[in-house]
Amino acid sequence: MSNFNGAAFDDSNPNNLMPQEATRRLQTKKQTLDDAYAEPANFLEIDVCNPITHGVSRNRYTDYEVRMRSNLPIFRLKESSVRRRYSDFEWLRSELERDSKIMVPPLPGKAWRRQLPFRNDDGLFDDEFIEDRKRGLEQFINKVAGHPLAQNERCLHMFLQDPIIDKAYVPGKIRNS
Repeated sequence: MSNFNGAAFDDSNPNNLMPQEATRRLQTKKQTLDDAYAEPANFLEIDVCNPITHGVSRNRYTDYEVRMRSNLPIFRLKESSVRRRYSDFEWLRSELERDSKIMVPPLPGKAWRRQLPFRNDDGLFDDEFIEDRKRGLEQFINKVAGHPLAQNERCLHMFLQDPIIDKAYVPGKIRNS
């Protein structure tokens, strides 16, 4: 064991510092209230909200507002709001499964039974069902968009930021500029 500038070194230890000395050299700083409540260094917030049912009879469908806020440099827009149908979420999931190396979480169920005729409720357009689906879609998109590899996928950027999804787009990666 040797001593250098007041720090003990152990010649047999490959890191040359005694364990208690190794942790002592970490500088700690008390967190202030400003630090605790300041905007995080990197954030990505996505809300699925404001469901609206359009059309009549067999041509009815529900879409949802997808709002995104982020300060991540990978995103072109720092805030966006688009409207998406369940089928758009299905499209995003299939694109990610096809073109990325990530495990894509499942979507909330398709609810085939709710589409059967002669039901005593509104089926797919029942308010409770729409709210449950909205929560499931929000969980899905937050899991997907929170994955660092998915954040580079062009289809995710289009889904979150472009008013109209160009399904003839060329798949690829987004690079930080």
